[in-house]
Amino acid sequence: MSIRELKNMIDRSKNIVFFGGAGTSTESNIPDFRSEEGLYSQQYKYKYPPEIMLSHSFFKNHTKEFYDFYINKMIFKDAKANKCHEALVKLEELGKLKAIITQNIDGLHQLAGSKNVIELHGSIHKNYCMSCGDFYSLDYILKNKHSVPRCEKCQGLIKPKVTLYEEELDQKMLYKAIDYISNADMLIVAGTSLVVYPAAGLINYYNKDKLVLINKESTPYDSHADIVINESIGSVLEKVI
Repeated sequence: MSIRELKNMIDRSKNIVFFGGAGTSTESNIPDFRSEEGLYSQQYKYKYPPEIMLSHSFFKNHTKEFYDFYINKMIFKDAKANKCHEALVKLEELGKLKAIITQNIDGLHQLAGSKNVIELHGSIHKNYCMSCGDFYSLDYILKNKHSVPRCEKCQGLIKPKVTLYEEELDQKMLYKAIDYISNADMLIVAGTSLVVYPAAGLINYYNKDKLVLINKESTPYDSHADIVINESIGSVLEKVI
């Protein structure tokens, strides 16, 4: 019944925003963070937990160890877009989906063909020299994976343009996301546990009656949603779009 309701709701909407988390990429074989098979539940050779290794202070003080973990556990260069990404492209082409707001850094929405993607936590495909500001591709980072990536021009340290623990979200992207969510006539939230702030708090900027939550597990916002579906995001969106 929820699938049919979701389809009818999409049919009646003209300004849809999709807000996605790590669960939108698990069907591309990219692990999420907090599930039983997620990043935080895995065993590592490292003596620090992932939350520490993905912090700004760890990047600053243990740069080589940071890059070893980041390249081996956070980058999935061969990952392909899945049914969720492909369905959202179709919804955008229909003129209904106005923006995708993602907490992911993998770039799979753009790989699938989506045009308006707001990356709250940055992207593995964007890297910059902390000294001169020059930008570098993911290929450059991977080419230097056995050492700390340095700028070809000034030898400055290169940092991925991703938001680490202890860092603020990109304020420009955050306010852009707030604007789209506030003006949406329908908000689809998928693949996120909605427990990590400030990103989870974005849902509070939506105050209309077409809130949809698609997640395999329950979230703190289920009671606020008009439709809750605890199934695979890709299969759900493929059926309705």
